[in-house]
Amino acid sequence: MNIVEREANLKDFLLQKYFDASNNLPSWVITSCVTALTLSVLISQYIPTVPKYVAELQILGYQLNKFGFCLIAVALFYLVKSSLGFLFFQSIGDGKKWTIFYFTSTKFYFILSFLLIILCVAHYYFPIDRNKIFLYYLFFFSFVFIFKIFFYLFHKNKILPEKWYYKFLYICTLQIAPILLLWKLLFF
Repeated sequence: MNIVEREANLKDFLLQKYFDASNNLPSWVITSCVTALTLSVLISQYIPTVPKYVAELQILGYQLNKFGFCLIAVALFYLVKSSLGFLFFQSIGDGKKWTIFYFTSTKFYFILSFLLIILCVAHYYFPIDRNKIFLYYLFFFSFVFIFKIFFYLFHKNKILPEKWYYKFLYICTLQIAPILLLWKLLFF
């Protein structure tokens, strides 16, 4: 990220304005990949089992384990969610706001990826009871989800559409529904 952001430090990266920024798309892609990878590493230990139809698939003699299944599910989740977000902004006639949206969300997910890395290190290198810590993970991710909604609603860049019903539509269809679908895919 240091090379992509032209040797900006963390404070400069987080506080830069949209019009002063460069390389927004590579920053967004890198941050999304790191977030998807660390989230997959963290939650793969809690997936009860790989679904039978996925476990039976063999590509070149290999089959997916819990981590592989989780990584593919989370990566597809973010890909579909980003595509639908792009279509949402284009369909309401606010296509120029999409670039500002992913610029701002990159900063949120950048900080989240640091927190996920810390959780992964703590989870795998310290003696933690996985059954007890799962409840704390649920509270943590619920707090992060609610904070993200308020972050998007009240950000100074005004990244969500102006009309309240578009905000409500975005939050319900592109924030809440995909999380529930991912939860159902991974844990049921």
